[in-house]
Amino acid sequence: MMKMAKKMSNDNKTRGRYILYSFVFLILGFIFAFSYRTLGKDSIESGQSPTFQQEEQYREELILQKERNKELADELHAKQVEIREFEKSFSENEENHTALVEEAKDLRLLLGIVPSSGPGVRVTLKDGDYDPIEQNPNEYIVHESHVLRVVNELKISGAQGIAINGQRISSNSYIKCTGPVITIDGRTLPAPFVIEAVGDSDVLSTSLNLGGGVIDELVHDNIVVTLEEMKEIKLPALRDEA
Repeated sequence: MMKMAKKMSNDNKTRGRYILYSFVFLILGFIFAFSYRTLGKDSIESGQSPTFQQEEQYREELILQKERNKELADELHAKQVEIREFEKSFSENEENHTALVEEAKDLRLLLGIVPSSGPGVRVTLKDGDYDPIEQNPNEYIVHESHVLRVVNELKISGAQGIAINGQRISSNSYIKCTGPVITIDGRTLPAPFVIEAVGDSDVLSTSLNLGGGVIDELVHDNIVVTLEEMKEIKLPALRDEA
């Protein structure tokens, strides 16, 4: 009888523990289910809180923003390089344009299609004194070759414009000697021949006065030569001449 009572007591204890365990497991299951719904499946499985996830999101956005800022900085640098290249090209084109304008101006002056004025030199060629009975006049008068020597030397020395007895000459002008006179572009001009040139007067006069140069050759040919440096010389344009 006592054994049966003891056995029943043990059975009751075991049954009580089962009920207690079941109740505990039920509570744990309820807590787990509640946590699952509240925090989310991913949060529970990974053990991350919503605050941690938000910080991660901020970090990712910050990284993306930094990458975008770098892309924008690279793009800005590229645009600045393009602007500098454009400014350099524009400056070079402007310089080239200025050079072309100056070159065109010089060409117009050389062609004689525009008036020319400025400092320069005046060279006067006169026939030498001679005795027509005992001496050959051709050895003492100014020929076109003498005039051409002066003109060519002035051109080489950088003269911007040249005129002979007020007759503007160009690169296409022709000079022909006819006895004591010369003909320039169909116009007859008598001696003395005054050759005027606009340019650097120091350079022009120096080139003409070189030892063994043009003036020495003219003097050797019995030509009377006068050279003057002028502060202001005015030359007409070809189209202004009648």
